[in-house]
This record gives sequence, structure tokens and C-alpha cells, in this order.
Amino acid sequence: MLSHHAREVRTTLPVDDVRSSQVVVLDDDPRGARLLSRMLAEDGYRHVAVHTDAEVCVEDLTDRPPALLLLDMRMPLPGLEVLRVLAARGVDLAVICLTADRDSGLRRSALELGVADFLTKPFETDEVLLRVRNTLRVSVLRRQLEQANAELEHRVRARTQELLVARDEILTRLSLAAEFRDDSTHEHTLRVGTYAAAVATELGRPPDWVEQLRQVAPLHDLGKIGVPDAVLLKPARLTPEEFDVVKLHTSIGGQILQGGHSELMVLAEQIARTHHERWDGSGYLGLAGTSIPLAGRIVAVADVWDALTHARPYKPAWPVERARAEIAATRGSHFDPDVADAFLTVLDSGRL
Repeated sequence: MLSHHAREVRTTLPVDDVRSSQVVVLDDDPRGARLLSRMLAEDGYRHVAVHTDAEVCVEDLTDRPPALLLLDMRMPLPGLEVLRVLAARGVDLAVICLTADRDSGLRRSALELGVADFLTKPFETDEVLLRVRNTLRVSVLRRQLEQANAELEHRVRARTQELLVARDEILTRLSLAAEFRDDSTHEHTLRVGTYAAAVATELGRPPDWVEQLRQVAPLHDLGKIGVPDAVLLKPARLTPEEFDVVKLHTSIGGQILQGGHSELMVLAEQIARTHHERWDGSGYLGLAGTSIPLAGRIVAVADVWDALTHARPYKPAWPVERARAEIAATRGSHFDPDVADAFLTVLDSGRL
């Protein structure tokens, strides 16, 4: 069954389209070439060119392929060789072979090289016009269909890009919704995404996964929208009870993001739930070692580093040297040793 596109192309093909197509006749016999040209002109074809020199014609066909080539098979440069040269150069055009030879091997070789039809000498005018018209109809329809498909692919790519941009904007605004209450600049979430992507790259993760991590790592604290301001913005050390309230932000964030079917949203949920887990099992949920998803282990380092090196309501920013020493000292207890080492490598190389 034809697609909607194919049906649309067919119904919009003017009857006269074939007669406005470019046709080239290549025959080293000038009389035969002129005879075909006159037949086509009298039937209304407006763009028919005649060539008697095969080598010159091949160059012209390479630069400006017509819709149809009428090709004599017996020339100093044989028709089969012309077909091979055109095929090697990737020239796309319909071909009807002109021959008085009924050699089945020759015809089979021509068909294998993509020839559409044959005209047998001496020519019958009605047969010439019918075969040319039918071949051109197929050629014109195919080209129009290819053009329509190219336009459709362009629209699909453009629409896909629009959807990706929209998705990125939604993710950015979603992470901003959580951070706006204690970081209206949104810089913390963006930095965590940047740090996490750099560490993942150092660990040799695939580029697509790294980019997904960069996009969703800023959602790690989404659950903060469920934490009261009195606790979240308290300018002093939290009581044990208040800290228990803060700890709920991982489960709140996980609940908001759970149930997604895309890899992106699954990754986002993992990060929201597990970025406060510790390698030794002393984190919020008690997960330990590799039972903590890699994304959570990476974001844990990125989040702590940013929290240490920037001021918070309850503390001033730490100097970089002190924060680095803390990451190094807690590798193997708080942080996955490999992830911590990758982070320190990136930090020391100036890539953060």
C-alpha cells in the first residue's frame, strides 16, 4: 500500500511533467540520434540533447544528470562501459538502451547495471514514445518522492530538535524550582551537572550517557520543594529532628521523578534518591558500594564539592585546598574510591 506521501506525489504529478524533463540521446550514429530527437520533439518533448561522442557525453552527464538517457550499446566506447563509468561516479538517472543486438547476455549485463528498458533498432515511433513516456513517469515520480521524503526528513529533524530544546528547558526550570528557594541564581545545580559530566567522562562513560547525566544531575535536589523554609533556610546547625526532615528530600524527589519510561528520567530518579548514599553504607538509605547506582555515586562527589566550596546559610565557603583534602580523606568511606579519584584527577588537571 502506498504511503500518504506517495499518494500525494502521484496525485500532484502533471501529465505534461514528463515532456518537460531533460532527455539525452547518446548515439555515435548522427542519423539515428537525430531521428530519435525529432520523434521526441514532435511529441512535445522540449529539452532533448543529442551527443555522438561518448566520452564528452559522460562528463556532461556527470555534471548535469538528465531525467533519462537513451544510450546506444554499440559505440567506440561501448554502452556497457558508459554504464559502468556512470555507476562508479554515482550518477543517478534512468537509462533506455538502444540496440539492434538481441544478445541475451548483453541485455542481462545492462539490466544488472540498472537499465530500465530497451529499444530495438529499427525504431517504431509509437513504441519509442510509449517506452520513453513510461520510463520518464517512473523517473519523475521517484525523484518527486525522494524530494518529498527529504523535505519530510528535514521537518522531522527540525521538530525533533524543537522537542529536545523544549525538554532541556523543562529540565532546567524543574531544577530551578527546587533551587530557587535557597539558590535563586541556579548556579549550584548547573555546577553539579558540569562536575558530574566531567567525572563521568574521566571514568570513560559513553558520551550519550555523560550528556544525559549533565542534563539530569541538576535535578538531584528536586525534593527540596517539600522541605519547610524554616528548616531549609535555617542559618545554624540543624537539630537531629530537623535533619531527618531534610533527609526526606531524596525520597520526595524520587517520588516526583519515578515511573518515567525514558532512560533520562530513570537516571534522574536514581540520582534524586541516591546522591546522599555513602560507599560504606552510612547514607540516608543504607545502600553501600556498587549497590548505589553509578550516577548517584558521581553526583554525591559533585554535590559535596560544590557545597563545601560555596557559602551556605549555615557555613562559609571552604578554601579549595581544604575541600580537596576532605574528598581525598573520605574516598572509600563516603565516596566510591574510583569516582573520588576521577574527580580529583579532573580537579587537578584544571577541568573543573
